[in-house]
Amino acid sequence: MKKENNYIEINRQSWNNRVETHLKSKFYDLDNFINGKTSLNSIELDLLGDVKGKTILHLQCHFGQDTISLSRLGAEVTGVDLSDKAIESAKQLTTETNSNTNFICCDIYDLPNHLDKQFDIIFTSYGTIGWLPDLDKWAKIISQFLKPNGQFVFVEFHPVVWMFDDNFEKVGYNYFKSDAIVETENGTYADKSADIALESVTWNHSLSEVMTSLIKNALEINSFEEYDYSPYNCFNKTIEFEKGNIA
Repeated sequence: MKKENNYIEINRQSWNNRVETHLKSKFYDLDNFINGKTSLNSIELDLLGDVKGKTILHLQCHFGQDTISLSRLGAEVTGVDLSDKAIESAKQLTTETNSNTNFICCDIYDLPNHLDKQFDIIFTSYGTIGWLPDLDKWAKIISQFLKPNGQFVFVEFHPVVWMFDDNFEKVGYNYFKSDAIVETENGTYADKSADIALESVTWNHSLSEVMTSLIKNALEINSFEEYDYSPYNCFNKTIEFEKGNIA
């Protein structure tokens, strides 16, 4: 069987294998987070605006830092992720931080079998859609769970990034979606020296594919911005030219 046909289990294991390393990493800065530091960046905070009293569905939430950060702003938040170990850690963090969050462990395409509710805001961020083979199905899920006149807030790395090899020395991948990318990496973006090997199955998605999928599923695009930096130091051969701005 082709590995892309078993991508859910391969990627679930990949993310399960990252969790322990991520929880201990400087990248996620868990101690300061538990003590009240937000994990959200100004980019998404500006897009979200005042979320107090709003219901938010957070797709592909990992172990829930952004989910909990949103709840600290006064929202009622539900996080969804494929990784059972990540969701287990998210629930533990919810208890430690005494936050108003709920978590569901499932593949987001399967979410209608786990949730029957619509939300004021749907949020997803940074390194998420590459794990999904079908953006039309993704957009259908967003449309289904968003209230009429609700807001979808999506922040993601620019797809041009995924065209290059890990060291940004040459173009190695197609900008447009093509065959699944099946790879094994050593270490993880949060700790590149970690002694773990992670197999993954991913897909590249162009900006036009993202936007077309949303428009086809009855979402109206009211804002679109591009930035010349990353808020995260998670790539090779980058420099921090301002605090929190990586290029």
